[in-house]
Amino acid sequence: MIKLDRRILTHFDFIQPSLIIPIIAISYILVSEANDVLANKQLVYFGIGFISFCVAFLLPIRRIDWIIPMFYWVCIVLLLSVDLFGVSKLGAKRWLEIPFVHFTLQPSELMKPAFLLMLAYLIKQRPPEANGYGLKDFLKLSFYILLPFALIMKEPDLGTALILLIVGYTILFVIGVNKKIWITIILAIGFLAPVLYENLHDYQKKRIHDFIAEEPSYHVKQSIITIGSGGLKGKPKDEATQTHFKFLPIATSDFIFAYNIERFGFYGALLLLGLYGTLITHLLSLNYSLKNDYFTQVTATGIAALIFVYVGVNVSMTIGFAPVVGVPLPFFSYGGSSFVTFMVLFGILQNLLTFRFDRTYSLVKFRF
Repeated sequence: MIKLDRRILTHFDFIQPSLIIPIIAISYILVSEANDVLANKQLVYFGIGFISFCVAFLLPIRRIDWIIPMFYWVCIVLLLSVDLFGVSKLGAKRWLEIPFVHFTLQPSELMKPAFLLMLAYLIKQRPPEANGYGLKDFLKLSFYILLPFALIMKEPDLGTALILLIVGYTILFVIGVNKKIWITIILAIGFLAPVLYENLHDYQKKRIHDFIAEEPSYHVKQSIITIGSGGLKGKPKDEATQTHFKFLPIATSDFIFAYNIERFGFYGALLLLGLYGTLITHLLSLNYSLKNDYFTQVTATGIAALIFVYVGVNVSMTIGFAPVVGVPLPFFSYGGSSFVTFMVLFGILQNLLTFRFDRTYSLVKFRF
């Protein structure tokens, strides 16, 4: 007789889907109102994302964690290959073309799960001491953070590179590093800031200049107008003129937060940010219930930091508080790459949570 293992239901974290599904639902409503073609494509991405989640959830990750370093280095090789064989779009070389099928692969997206898993693997192998990691361990972990950062920044993709950098060191901060090391890093960044700025690309400097200029760029102006027009309760679909008359640029992806406010007003923004905030808080709270499980701690903390940075940057740029860098809202902005990546990450986390007490990693038990 085949019997379903009940621990799948008792250990599965239902809080995560209860917060993510409403975000996806609101996103689909907005995208479908703006563009039927994009809405149909988004349904395809939802399907691919769900399949990706299931694959990541069913993998026996703890039993095959020895593959993680190999996965990380394959992604590094792919990032290196971008410089040699990459496809350029809009002045940036970030994609690899898959032979015979004419599809493109963005290695920087694939790097995100590999990056988090590699840090989790390394920290699991050598947990921090009581006072946190010393300089030797910190430098070793920094190497695995800075290598993809440098390769992605070279594409150039400063936004994704900085996100990985921030997430990597946020993980180390939460897990524990000697405070003297953090003080030294802060002072070094302060002294090196002018040098770092001079080595940026011209378009990156322009974005910073537009950000600190007295007058915001056209895109940001339209975004602020859209947000202001939404009021407290928003507007009906037919009256959302900023979006439907194409005044708001990239309304279904980069500036979808402004579109959300135009339709649902301040209350809609509060609901969306509340869902994100609750999700981030819940993920960070897992650190207290999994004190000895560094692998899951790092994964949960990394995903929470990733969502926080994505949301913070996207919302800030739509209201003129940050440069426009094309960072999407997780599960909310139109597009497949980011959606599938986050579904994979949550599939991995759910796997680690659901099967943390089951060494056999079996969905079913066979009884005769």
